[in-house]
Amino acid sequence: MSTTSLWLLAPLALSPQDVTFEEYDPPSTLVVPAHEITRARYPFVDVHNHQWQMPTQDLDETVAAMDALNMAVMVNLSGRAGDDDHLAGCLENVRANQPGRFLVFTNLDYEGIEQPGWGERMAQQVADDVALGAAGLKIYKSLGMRVRDASGARVPVDDERIDPVWKKCGELGVPVLIHSADPAPFWQPWDARNERWLELKEKPERKREPGVDPSWEELIAEQTRVFAKHSGTTFINAHMGWMANDLDRLGRLLDEHPNVVTEIGAVLAELGRQPRHAARWFERYQDRVLFGKDAWAPGEYHVYFRVLETDDEYFDYYRRRHGHWKMYGMALPDEILRKLYYENALRLFPQLDRDLFPRD
Repeated sequence: MSTTSLWLLAPLALSPQDVTFEEYDPPSTLVVPAHEITRARYPFVDVHNHQWQMPTQDLDETVAAMDALNMAVMVNLSGRAGDDDHLAGCLENVRANQPGRFLVFTNLDYEGIEQPGWGERMAQQVADDVALGAAGLKIYKSLGMRVRDASGARVPVDDERIDPVWKKCGELGVPVLIHSADPAPFWQPWDARNERWLELKEKPERKREPGVDPSWEELIAEQTRVFAKHSGTTFINAHMGWMANDLDRLGRLLDEHPNVVTEIGAVLAELGRQPRHAARWFERYQDRVLFGKDAWAPGEYHVYFRVLETDDEYFDYYRRRHGHWKMYGMALPDEILRKLYYENALRLFPQLDRDLFPRD
């Protein structure tokens, strides 16, 4: 076969003008110190995780992966998963196979919210679940965005029918991890000026439509009114309240509501592009931030450790659609790392096994 015929069989290369935005991802030529961190400096509590199959899951396998990361305890926020027996199954599996290594949260079912006494019944359900072993209550973003009552009306985050539940959590001394809204660009025009253009291209169902969906500001205001009205209840504001791109605003929220703490799940890309400002913010609010990640993917934790622990420059985040930019390390001091990784969680969850963590 001639050289010419071999060339004809080779795939045609795209011209430079044909490369798409999604395809353009050149490796960096920058040569700077790099530290791949595969294990956290201190044992940590991941307060934001989901283990949907926990009743039948091989927890030994999961714990082996946790040990490699130095994760002492995982909080499974999906305790009910639409099944009244699911929570009991989660707790039974943990007690039988890996006691002390997992906490499990319960969840709400909004069906029948328009019926008299729904709030009191749900509050009692939460009390029963806590007596069974649940460590807290997780509220999904569906509240405020998708949940509707029998009339078809949207149920806002601060719907007064839910008040008995928030009050009961305060009486029981268990935290509420609440996820309201999503990144604000999902509500903005999907055009060349939208920072989440790539994410909306890959996940178009995440686009929110003005006049159809409640606005971002409306959802955040509803959530904030819950924080203010129920000051005796501890709330964990999930995903840094979707304000990690505006840390000063998040700081004001924490200043105004001492019953609120937050966690860093799924917003690391925001912190990694503002390392100096974020490090100063963490110094000020070091007692109010918990470690969380969200989706269980062990290799992705390595980027969290690198952003939090090193001063590395210009490295990749693990998912381009969440952050179409490079990461920089915050180099948090040990005192703050210990609080972020486990000390703040120890104050929030008295049931944690202290022997899993360093002693002062």
